[in-house]
Amino acid sequence: MPQSVSQHVPLIALEGVGKWYGAYHALRSVNLTVAKGEKIVLCGPSGSGKSTLIRCINHLEEIQEGKITVEGTVLNHSASTVDAVRREVGMVFQSFNLFPHMTILENCILAPMRVKKMAKAEAEATARKYLERVRILDQADKYPAQLSGGQQQRAAIARALCMEPKAMLFDEPTSALDPEMVKEVLDTMIGLARDGMTMICVTHEMGFARQVADRVVFMASGEIIEEGPPEEFFRNPQHQRTRAFLGEILAHH
Repeated sequence: MPQSVSQHVPLIALEGVGKWYGAYHALRSVNLTVAKGEKIVLCGPSGSGKSTLIRCINHLEEIQEGKITVEGTVLNHSASTVDAVRREVGMVFQSFNLFPHMTILENCILAPMRVKKMAKAEAEATARKYLERVRILDQADKYPAQLSGGQQQRAAIARALCMEPKAMLFDEPTSALDPEMVKEVLDTMIGLARDGMTMICVTHEMGFARQVADRVVFMASGEIIEEGPPEEFFRNPQHQRTRAFLGEILAHH
C-alpha cells in the first residue's frame, strides 16, 4: 500500500462512542481518530471520561453505542477481536499491576510466551532489550517490591513493549509516583515518542504535553470539548472550560 494511502487510515478510530455506568453517562458520542505515529495527550478534570475512554480502546470497558476500530479490526464483544486488539495495543496503568510473586523478567516474558507462543529464550531476549531501553536491565531478577515506584512503572512500560504493540495507552502513569520519580518515567515516555510510537496518554503533565504531543485533547463531562496542537491549545484555548482547567492546572505547577 503506498505510504500516502495508509497514512489516511487511522490506527485507532472512535466513532460516536457512548458509555454508561447504570444511569451515569460516562462518554457521550465521542469521535477521535489517531494516526499511526501520532501522540495524543488527553487531559481534563477528574471524572471527565479520559480513563474510561482509553480503557474502552482495549476493551477493559465495554461501550454501549458507536464503534471502535483498531488497525481495521472493529472491536466487538467476541474474544477473538478483543485478543487481536490487545495484541496491538499496550497499556500502562496508574498502579503498576506487576505480579508481585514474579521477577521483573518473569513479568515481562509472561504475555509473549502465553499470547504470542514465543519460545522462552526469544521472550527473554526481547524482555532484556526493552528493560535496557527503559534503563532497568540491572533490575531484571528482582521482585517488584524491591524496586522504587519509578522503576516499577518503567518495568510496566517494558512489559507492555515486550508484546511489540502498534500503539501504547498510558492512564495517568505518573500520578501515583513520588515527585522525584515522575521525571524518569516521563523521560522514558518521551524516548518512546521520539522513536515514533503511537501514543494516547491521559496525564496532567502539561510540560510533557507541550514537548511530545501532536494534539492535546480536552475532555469534560464525557465529551471532547476542544483539541489542537499544543502551542495553540495552551496559548489560545477556545472554550471557557478549557481556559478554567488550564488556569487551575498551571497554577498548581
